[in-house]
Amino acid sequence: MLIEIMPEEIKDVGGARIAIKKLLNLVEELAQANTALRQQVQDLRDENARLKGEQGKPDIKGKKSGRGQDHSSEKERKALGGEGERRARKELAKNAYIPVDREEVVTVARSELPSDAEFKGYEPSLVQDISFTSDNVRFLKEKYYSASEHKTYLAGLPAGYEGQFGPHVRALVVSFYYVAGMSEPKISELLKQMGVHISAGQVSNILTQDLGVWQVEADEMFVAGLKSTSWQNIDDTPTRVNGENAYCHILSNPFYSWYATRARKDRLTVISVLAGNASQERIYLLNDRTADWLETFGVPRWAQHRLADWPHDLWLTADEMRTHLERDLAPRLNTQQQARVLEAAALSAYHAQTEVPIIPIMVSDDAPQFNEITTAHSLCWIHEGRHYKKLTPVVVHHQQLLETFRGEFWTYYGQLQLYRSAPSEAKAQHLRTEFVRLFSTQVGYAQLDVCIAATLSKQSQLLTVLEHPEIPLHNNTAELAARQRVRKRDVSFGPRTPDGVKAWDTFMSLAETAKKLGISFYAFVYDRMAKLNVIPPLAQVLMNRAANALAP
Repeated sequence: MLIEIMPEEIKDVGGARIAIKKLLNLVEELAQANTALRQQVQDLRDENARLKGEQGKPDIKGKKSGRGQDHSSEKERKALGGEGERRARKELAKNAYIPVDREEVVTVARSELPSDAEFKGYEPSLVQDISFTSDNVRFLKEKYYSASEHKTYLAGLPAGYEGQFGPHVRALVVSFYYVAGMSEPKISELLKQMGVHISAGQVSNILTQDLGVWQVEADEMFVAGLKSTSWQNIDDTPTRVNGENAYCHILSNPFYSWYATRARKDRLTVISVLAGNASQERIYLLNDRTADWLETFGVPRWAQHRLADWPHDLWLTADEMRTHLERDLAPRLNTQQQARVLEAAALSAYHAQTEVPIIPIMVSDDAPQFNEITTAHSLCWIHEGRHYKKLTPVVVHHQQLLETFRGEFWTYYGQLQLYRSAPSEAKAQHLRTEFVRLFSTQVGYAQLDVCIAATLSKQSQLLTVLEHPEIPLHNNTAELAARQRVRKRDVSFGPRTPDGVKAWDTFMSLAETAKKLGISFYAFVYDRMAKLNVIPPLAQVLMNRAANALAP
């Protein structure tokens, strides 16, 4: 970097500035390399100590203060006043939305009142409480016997009472597990304390058996969620299934969240998730659109010509596609190229199917598996801001340059917010011009300049909002939904059986959607278990809420 600098040839201030900039950037590189080497040395010392039977340096988590510790950009985003669509909200008095279950008159002891005391009415005081007691019922079922028919007639239990436990207990078990985040042994322990004798195995049965009705409602909710907005937020988070690594995929918008656990997180898996393919049996199709994706994915031309001879406009199973690949392409295409062929055929199938709505716009982070799936793809500005927050310059001049540019970054973000609330073609053109100007900047801090150039290369995806002002600028809804899965994983580690996987995905989808729709999940589960069906299907509530919220 500095080999070409000749000190005696520096004749003016400009040349000196160039040399100083190069020296300061070298300082940054050496400081980062030094930090990385220190960490590597410490890791090696810890490993050496463990091999000797000793302990390494304890990993004591410090406070997230100081530079480079907190990479979240929420503080900057919120400082701009929130999203453009946010309306002024009036603070509701707490008592306005707390239901009153009963009233009780509290009297003043007459012996304490003077003779001239005059009654002036009542002063309300609302106190919240709950009654949590057992309600164990011994049903005496009438029993009749007909000698002529040689048949016994026995009265059935009331609706919702099945097996050993009534609908309240079963609804509480599900709510404790998915809302309160309790483990199965702790749920059993708490209920025993309240007089309900239930084992951890019985708790597990309530959570994982008879999922058919719940899955139907979750699937209907999923389709309604896809229809409810023109965009979908998507994300994934690591999880464990029976101790093996897997991934939980999340689809969401302001009205619902949907979870799908899969073994992988590649593009083929994402396509399967979008198609609602719970069985994970991928369906493939070759048609006129397949050639475009093959070209986009860089599949060799000779392979494209060979694919033209394969069956077109016919649905193909995974086994059939694998047979064609092994026969015609596998000897010459590597594993990655074969995956691109499968992705092209899977995308053709996804866009041709009619079972679930096709997503027009996807909002995600910058993970490569989300590319090329939907017609439009918008990137999260909060994720983009994190790249700048991760920079930790040690040179004061570079710190000032970074702080100044980050201020301009969030100022531009605020302009996009304002555009969403009142879009116009003139404003859109101005913002495009301003984007190019801002992210073509070169400040002289090499690492910052690399980040700025990287943002410029994502112009079309970061500015999707100019053509679709209804979409959010961030991926927060999917990330918040993913956080719920992370918390559940921390408590219960992960499901161990296929039934457990289905239960986690189904009930977490229903729980998070009910919360977004303002419905008590416990009330919803009890309503279904008691067979009351007073609460409408979540899909219906979701569509009504979306229609009202997005109406002009």
